[in-house]
Amino acid sequence: MDISLLRKRFPSLSREQAGKDVIYLDGPAGTQVPQTVVDGISEVMLHHNANRHGHFATSLEGDAIMTQAHQAAADWVGCEDPDETIFGANMTTMTFHFSRAIALQWQPGDEVVVTRLDHDANYSPWILAARERGVCVKTVDILPQDATLDIEDFRRQLNPQTRFVAFTCASNSVGSRTPIKQLVTMAHEVGAQVFLDAVHYAPHDRIDVKSWGCDFLVCSAYKFFGPHIGIMWGRRELLEHLEAFKVEPASDEIPERWMTGTQNVACLAGVIEAIDYVASLSCSKSSSRKTRLDASFEWIRSYEKLLVQRLIDGLRGIPEVTIYGITDSSRANDRVPTIAFNIAGYESAAAAKKLASMGIFVWHGNYYALQLSRRLGQEPHGMIRMGMMHYNTPSEVDRTIEAVASMAKSTR
Repeated sequence: MDISLLRKRFPSLSREQAGKDVIYLDGPAGTQVPQTVVDGISEVMLHHNANRHGHFATSLEGDAIMTQAHQAAADWVGCEDPDETIFGANMTTMTFHFSRAIALQWQPGDEVVVTRLDHDANYSPWILAARERGVCVKTVDILPQDATLDIEDFRRQLNPQTRFVAFTCASNSVGSRTPIKQLVTMAHEVGAQVFLDAVHYAPHDRIDVKSWGCDFLVCSAYKFFGPHIGIMWGRRELLEHLEAFKVEPASDEIPERWMTGTQNVACLAGVIEAIDYVASLSCSKSSSRKTRLDASFEWIRSYEKLLVQRLIDGLRGIPEVTIYGITDSSRANDRVPTIAFNIAGYESAAAAKKLASMGIFVWHGNYYALQLSRRLGQEPHGMIRMGMMHYNTPSEVDRTIEAVASMAKSTR
């Protein structure tokens, strides 16, 4: 893969500051987008702009785009049934919406399991829903030494009263992966439904709901090179059985019964383009989008491992830097390319401002992974977060290490 040619597909990557290219390491909060995504959105706004279900050309064209979007989303999450994919404003809004419907199944005496590794959007909705239904919530701890989920504690929290388990596929803070299929199996063995947050996982590895065996999964297109759209997948039998909170005239059929209000057809065209962009990274000539996505992620995983280890090794050579999470290169498969750390003498916000002045864009604070930040003892100031995507380069990593080293040196 010629990274320089790939980067030309992203207009924003040509931005300069003080004569140097800007380095985008803020991807965990939202990635940059290729030109094709912008073009896809513009095409709909300019030539197919109408509400759905009309008997005229532009409305029918919008309906066709929705059908294509559901198929693209099905290919993206690895399911066979496009009607199992649902679109909404964003993952947080959709999770709160679904929590009301899912919680109607719970009765006093039931238990819900969440984890400290999660973004708050896969934590607070279930806490609040459980409180409303009068059911008990159990929280799985992390192992502070490497900021990974405590699998034995996960096992301890499960019992015959467990009705629902929510956990992340990869931490949006420290990059730790979870053993998804193993945890799903453990939850199903006690009869619990499983809700996966794949928002941070989605740009880095292949989602596969069929293989994982989960019951629900959510992700967001703006975290994988697309526009601000949330995507949810659920098993057909569950989506058809659960009570949907919707307006009366809306269809009772899936997926429409779960997509409240008028959908953003223009941005859904952008979602199709984002998924097709990732598929285009494959050298495969297959006509199957799923097959091309499989191959694309093989390359993405391989390339991003090199980037993140290069950054980890560089930061570990700076005495003033403390990294939270996995640093051992032999455990590269246990993380995605997202790193949280602090520099002695800097609060995370001050460090982010300093790096921004050097054209390096990073995040600070807890990025809504509040329970994890608390458990690591980093509240209220949080940590510096750097997240790499496949459009980042080794030279950007080296320049970032040099910048952090110069900041650390100034505090000695």
